[in-house]
Amino acid sequence: MDITQYINSDPKVMLGKPVIKGTRITVELILTKLSEGFTTNDLIEIYPNIKEDDVKACIAYAAQVIQSEQIIKAA
Repeated sequence: MDITQYINSDPKVMLGKPVIKGTRITVELILTKLSEGFTTNDLIEIYPNIKEDDVKACIAYAAQVIQSEQIIKAA
């Protein structure tokens, strides 16, 4: 999945937090709702201008951020 089709980060929108393109819905909000037990269908019902692929892109974005994370060993 090419997340750049779905996720955008612009300093003029939500202080540059990653959002679903064309919305002010942050990746953080979607991930938080999913962690609280909301389903993709719940989110689509609450936010009718998003689609299933948008939710999947939020998860893929989070995975990509974790994959590129560097762990620094404490001395």
